[in-house]
Amino acid sequence: MKDPRQKPVDPILQQRLEAAAGRLGPEVIAVALSVIWVMAVLITAIWGRGGSSVDVIMTLMVVFMPLALIWVSVTTLRMIRSLRGEAARLQAAVDAMRNAYVASTAAAQTAAQTAAMKPSVEKKLDEIVAAQRQTDAVLAMFTSRRDPAQTVPSADHSRAMAAPRPAPATEDQPALALGTPAEEMKAPLAMRDLVMALNFPETAEDRAGFRALRLALEDREASKLVRAAQDVLTLLSQEGIYMDDLAPDRARADVWRRFAAGERGRAIAALGGIRDRSSLALTAARMKEDPIFRDAGHHFLRTFDKSFTGFEARASDADIADLADTRTARAFMLLGRVTGTFD
Repeated sequence: MKDPRQKPVDPILQQRLEAAAGRLGPEVIAVALSVIWVMAVLITAIWGRGGSSVDVIMTLMVVFMPLALIWVSVTTLRMIRSLRGEAARLQAAVDAMRNAYVASTAAAQTAAQTAAMKPSVEKKLDEIVAAQRQTDAVLAMFTSRRDPAQTVPSADHSRAMAAPRPAPATEDQPALALGTPAEEMKAPLAMRDLVMALNFPETAEDRAGFRALRLALEDREASKLVRAAQDVLTLLSQEGIYMDDLAPDRARADVWRRFAAGERGRAIAALGGIRDRSSLALTAARMKEDPIFRDAGHHFLRTFDKSFTGFEARASDADIADLADTRTARAFMLLGRVTGTFD
């Protein structure tokens, strides 16, 4: 049992003492053997008898040859110990060089990866800027292709989004006493124009598509859905998801009417006809990671729900089938599938 009053030994001092003992061990043994051998020879010489010169020479050889062998062995052991220390120092230097090389290689790989990622990030940013510019160009085209029959002749964007002003009162056309807004007196947007607007123009030369889209943007209710759909389609295109690439399963008109009536879950599961796994996975990941995309998606779903309720009340089954085939309806199917609307 260890005495608790005993002071602990300094490990560094203990290591130095052990090293010193290791260095002095062979020398001490050699000195002891030399003394023992000399004493043995002296005792033999004292008790022995004198002899000839040959006997003296043999006696000297017998005395000094073992001593020489002993000290040669001591010298050899000392050299071996020195070589071991030098080998240990060389090994430490090699380990240090290896660690430095590994660290420099890792740093070089990190720098190379960063340099490789930088062009891809810049390319992605350029694509986003190009998509934004393309969207701005399309919006400009919405208002630049005017119909002479409309009440707003200007191609200016701010004027095109505004409601047409009522004509000034004359003797043949008195002013309205209650100040009814002109947009309340406009005829509702035709089903064909609404469906065409929600599908968006096919090409830059699609005059009918741009005309329908412009009419939808001038309608107070339809414009909300068009703008919400446009935001979502733009964000989805940044992930390489385009509605033209999707081929959803078609649902019957009565399923859409049940959705308009407020049914949710399994009863309307047929509306989630998007089966493209990559598009579903990319959209789900973007919904989790990007709060802007998530807010835009939920706003679009709410707007589509509200707008479709009014659309269904005055639409035929053929109109509902046409609407279900638009890009806006496909975006609704995709986001609805991701958010669990049809579960």
